[in-house]
Amino acid sequence: MDSPRRCGGGRNNSRVGVSCTRGLSLLRVSTLLVCVVAALFPVARCFYLPGVAPRDYKKGEKVTVKVNKLSSTKTQLPYEYYSVPFCKPDAIKNSAENLGEILVGDRIENSKYLFSVGDEQHCVVVCRIASLNKKQVKAFRGKIEDDYRVNMILDNLPVAMVRKSKKDGDERSYERGFPVGTHTKDDDRYILVNHLEFTVLFHLDQATGNRRLVGFEVMPRSVKHAYETWDDDATTFKTCNPDSGVGELKMPAQEVKENEEVVFTYDIKWQQSNIKWASRWDTYLHMSDDQIHWFSIVNSLMIVLFLSGMVAMIMMRTLHQDITKYNQLETQEEAQEESGWKLVHGDAFRPPSHASLLSVYVGTGVQCFAMTLVTMIFAVLGFLSPANRGGLMTAMLLLWVFMGVFAGYASSRLYKAFKGTDWKKNTLKTAFLFPGLVFCIFFLLNCLIWGEKSSGAVPFSTMFALLFMWFGISVPLVFIGSYFGFKRPAIEDPVKTNKIPRQIPDQLWYMKPAFSVLIGGILPFGAVFIELFFILNSIWTNQFYYIFGFLFLVFLILIVTCAEITIVLCYFQLCSEDYHWWWRAYMTSGASALYLFLYSIFYFFTKLEITKFVSGVLYFGYMFIASYAFFVLTGTIGFYACHWFVRKIYGSVKID
Repeated sequence: MDSPRRCGGGRNNSRVGVSCTRGLSLLRVSTLLVCVVAALFPVARCFYLPGVAPRDYKKGEKVTVKVNKLSSTKTQLPYEYYSVPFCKPDAIKNSAENLGEILVGDRIENSKYLFSVGDEQHCVVVCRIASLNKKQVKAFRGKIEDDYRVNMILDNLPVAMVRKSKKDGDERSYERGFPVGTHTKDDDRYILVNHLEFTVLFHLDQATGNRRLVGFEVMPRSVKHAYETWDDDATTFKTCNPDSGVGELKMPAQEVKENEEVVFTYDIKWQQSNIKWASRWDTYLHMSDDQIHWFSIVNSLMIVLFLSGMVAMIMMRTLHQDITKYNQLETQEEAQEESGWKLVHGDAFRPPSHASLLSVYVGTGVQCFAMTLVTMIFAVLGFLSPANRGGLMTAMLLLWVFMGVFAGYASSRLYKAFKGTDWKKNTLKTAFLFPGLVFCIFFLLNCLIWGEKSSGAVPFSTMFALLFMWFGISVPLVFIGSYFGFKRPAIEDPVKTNKIPRQIPDQLWYMKPAFSVLIGGILPFGAVFIELFFILNSIWTNQFYYIFGFLFLVFLILIVTCAEITIVLCYFQLCSEDYHWWWRAYMTSGASALYLFLYSIFYFFTKLEITKFVSGVLYFGYMFIASYAFFVLTGTIGFYACHWFVRKIYGSVKID
């Protein structure tokens, strides 16, 4: 019996089985929320994630293939499998779906493809369309023109085509799904895939004789079947038998045109494999080179080392000398002759303009940070493997909802430090501003998807579930966190604030807010842009993203980079006697989101083949949401780093 293994950050991140003892010991050091979620699992000697537990099959046991959405990187609009006139079972049944599956457009249903474990079959007839009508021809041609691919599932394994590249040599790698058909532009023919040669890989347990399925491969063919007489029970084909050479040039292809007959058939072959069940996803995930990710890490580390050197120079040399000199000044006249960051000590902690709005964004950023951190911990531990479809999206939504308590707490603490009194109004802004804007954009985009009759459209029932999670769980938790945060004593400033604001001298061009903010956003983006390429590929080109270990390292580097660049630029700003650092600290690292959005524009025109207007609107709409969330996250990291730095330096000097 194969013992399941957990994944880290490498290529084997798909190994989803975990033991209770080790899993729970790791979860105890995580947050209280993680412990509560873990406690929901039944106590046992060992547990598996829902939907990904190994299953043993006996020879001759029946197993049904499930069909999933039709997907296209050209339109980014998924459709249900039966939106095209494929062979339908007598009753279509939807498989259990989680929230994440619905949001990404997965629609998993039963099919007429029925296998018998270990029994090879040839030219099994699925169904026959005696004559294609105009509507059916339009449906098939439309999906072929837009490069749609068919997705099927067997024992939680997606169907895939085997591909070999020169780089990989004889090593197998997979291409998800198979095309609906092809369009030959020379003679304007639409060729339909109507014959599927399936190969199921299985690992045999010698002791029990049971089989575990470890691979689901397909070779799509197009063949115009020929036969003498049609018999629903036993039709003898001239074009479909083990030795017929289906798919070779001598066999005519099945065209899509009116009044054409189409017969859908398949072959099934069973092949024993040495791949163990715990490693069966490795071939599916063999889609990128680990060396590129290590290059990304090294590149990011170089940026961090550069910034760390600058921060060390400021903290250990310049700043240390400043503090020593300021503390040695004996007379007020000497102090007045000095210039630099000490002169603005009486204004450094003056509440900024729109203090409530800043508090709201900082609180929302704390919520984003907590959600991201816990999600990555789950992912690194193997809980969010691609084998657990929809798990990543579901985890992010649930964690966002439950992390609302941290948003309320952080927002109210900062709002009280700004001498704010109307904490309820501030809490309402925290609960509704960011999620409200995101929901409005999401709803408008969803309306466009509805208009295209795509399965990617979120049903009304799911929309109400999202609203319930927002209003019924997240908002109350924000109020609870805000209540306890506002009850705490206000954060005391290390120096007193003058009643009359000090006049800020004219700033040099490179110290103007716009320039310094734009410069500050480059380095955090530079630390993540290589990994960003793989993330965008997984979202928009139908690939798996599984290297959460690398992503977690990049996330840590992003935190350090945002903190250090904000501290450096804040120090230069205070030295030029500009004490309006609150918003600029937030915007400096948050400006990296601007570069993220600009990069998404570059990616759209260089890597994608989207031609439809609706698809383009969806792309830029979702990338705007992602960039907005990235702005809130990175801005909050930079703000707290700068807040700590400013309090530290002004708390280290003697001020009368």
